[in-house]
Parts: sequence; C-alpha cells; structure tokens
Amino acid sequence: MRLNRKWEFLGLSITVGMAAAIVTLVFFAWLTGEVLEGETQHFDEVTRNTVHQIASPTVTATMRGISFCGSSFFLTCATILMFMWLMSRGWRRDAWLLAVTMIGAAILNTTLKLTFHRARPVPFFNLLAPESYSFPSGHSLASFCFFGALASILTVRINNSRINLGIWICAATLVFLIGLSRIYLGVHYTTDVLAGFSAAFIWIAMIRFVEMQLVRRRKL
Repeated sequence: MRLNRKWEFLGLSITVGMAAAIVTLVFFAWLTGEVLEGETQHFDEVTRNTVHQIASPTVTATMRGISFCGSSFFLTCATILMFMWLMSRGWRRDAWLLAVTMIGAAILNTTLKLTFHRARPVPFFNLLAPESYSFPSGHSLASFCFFGALASILTVRINNSRINLGIWICAATLVFLIGLSRIYLGVHYTTDVLAGFSAAFIWIAMIRFVEMQLVRRRKL
C-alpha cells in the first residue's frame, strides 16, 4: 500500500511539475514577444519609478547588499562551499544536483542574454550599468536556481514541517528581494526580473523531471 502511494505521489508530482513548467514557458514566450515589440515599456517605466520612490540612503545600502547575494561572485562561492559541504555529509547526489543546476543556469542566462540583446536601462544612484545585456536578469535567474535548489535539498533531509516551511519562506523572500533590488538600483527592467524568475523555474522543473524519471527507472 505504501509503495503504491509513493508511486502515485511521484506520478502526481511529475504531472503537476510539468504542467506548471508548460504554463511558465507559455508566459515566458508571451513576455519575450511583448518585450521585443516594445509593449512593456510603459509597464517597466511605471514600476521602476514606483519602486524608486522608496529610495533613501539606508534602503539603497540594504538593496546593494541584497543585490550582492545574487551576484555571480557570491553565488559561485556559495555553490562551491555548499557542494563541498554536501559531499562531506555523503550527500553526493544532492551535491552534483546543485552543481548541475547552477552550471546550467549560467549557460541559460548567457544564451538568453546573447539571443535577445536588450540594452540596459539607465541605472539610478549614479551606478555604472553592467556590461552584459539586460534580458533576463541574471541575478534573478541564478538566485532562484541556487536558493530554490538548496531549499529543496534541505527540506527533503529535514523531517520537520515547520522548519521546512521556514526554509521555503526564507528562500522565496530572499529571491524576491534580490529581484526587487535590481529594479530599485535601476540596473534592470521589471520584465527582466520576471523573465529571470520564469526561466529559472522552467530550468529547475526540467532538472526535477529528469531526476524523478531516473528515480523511477532505478526502482523498476
């Protein structure tokens, strides 16, 4: 009976995950089309200016710190450290899953930026605009992948629903704030951030689908 329930849950998880990935893919395709046609310009400007209205020296310093948590340097170091920690715990499969997720995220981000060539907006606070293209937000994409994958790995190992809920809330809040910080600092449009989140979700869903299929085959 337990085995049947596990198989039913596994099948349901795959179905729900793929359905969500397809919906997100449709949204990403629609958003990309709107951006390329210039239909999101008004939305981007209004949301950027709205977020910028909360500007203050304290908020700016906080947002710069939060933004750093989504930078390539920070996430690369964090991925290496977490990979080593997971390996030391004997969680080799989880360690490699995190590594593959982040390497794929970096490749996906670079590919999408070079495909769409969207110019950066003019940053606020006299910041220098990054040299890379704007669409999608690499900070949003990579942080979503890292903290999402890490939360998934940890909550599977922890048998406490309250702690697991706290982990997911912390991960989601941090990812959201990193995306918000990119808009606040003016280095990205709102649609760049939304595209980064969408692309990351699709990539994680693909990784999850492949992983669950491998689990299925091992148990057959």
